Amino acid sequence: MTHSHLVKALRAYAERFPAEASIVTRFLDLAVAWPECLHREYVPGHLTASGWVVHRESESVLLTHHRKLDKWLQLGGHADGDPDLPAVAVREIEEESGLRNFVAMDDPEVPFDIDIHEIPSHGGVPRHFHYDLRFAYATRDRSTPVVSDESHDVAWVPLGELHRYTTEESMVRMRDKWRELSSSVAD
Repeated sequence: MTHSHLVKALRAYAERFPAEASIVTRFLDLAVAWPECLHREYVPGHLTASGWVVHRESESVLLTHHRKLDKWLQLGGHADGDPDLPAVAVREIEEESGLRNFVAMDDPEVPFDIDIHEIPSHGGVPRHFHYDLRFAYATRDRSTPVVSDESHDVAWVPLGELHRYTTEESMVRMRDKWRELSSSVAD
């Protein structure tokens, strides 16, 4: 993914979700700092990528209980200079869960969701923001995930029980988007 690919993907996202135009504008404003915004050292914020992985038959999403943030979240992380953000999401899913058998839903270059969230200061790293591009994946593999050193736990969470794990607005939004997307995309 190049800067022009990112801009194109964000514009396609804005067309798909016009109510989120203001957040797309904030992403585009950050992307002006290409390629610096791909690095975690870029403050006040930087691009990250993550994956919303759903086991279609059980309607369960793969979540990690993030060690540093102490929250249940989708799998993902820093780009660390890698401009191929969909590939970053795939790498993070594999590293954080051991899952290998999943496929992109819809257009693999266009994010399924985007979110800007604050990361509190920790370990000498100042407070900053993650500009997270989230990509949707489906799997038929519901094997027991591997827990990495970045997590307390990794688990398949039924979408109907998501509220027991998180009340994060963006997590609920992704659940709702998934339900809409999965009803429009055939197996």
